[in-house]
Amino acid sequence: MISFNLRCSKDHEFEGWFRDSARFETDRKARRIECPVCGDAKIERALSAPNIATSERRDAANAERARAMRDKLRQFRRHVESTAQDVGERFPEEARKIHYGESEERGIYGKASPEEARDLIEEGVPVAPIPWIEEAKDN
Repeated sequence: MISFNLRCSKDHEFEGWFRDSARFETDRKARRIECPVCGDAKIERALSAPNIATSERRDAANAERARAMRDKLRQFRRHVESTAQDVGERFPEEARKIHYGESEERGIYGKASPEEARDLIEEGVPVAPIPWIEEAKDN
């Protein structure tokens, strides 16, 4: 896999991963790459510095990326908890009631087994698993 820094025609920059440069060019020409900010499909490679990192720098960069991802996931969890109702183990039942108009439409979250989630998806109930990360513990 190869990572490219990309830019859309509106100057939004983002990263894309491709099997190789030929795949990037094929996808770009076919307009299969879209800007995650605005949806623009006119994409070009952006300038990037060569990656000549020592293993120590690479490890530090990976640790920083992991920390940043955990922070984003915690922010996401707080957002879900503040804007949706926790229905716990009743999630599959409540999701169906909302989908079929038997209960008020609202944001909910809770627990479902993989089988229950698959059944909901097959029924056309709009659900998605969310990465649930615990809040940071003070040391």
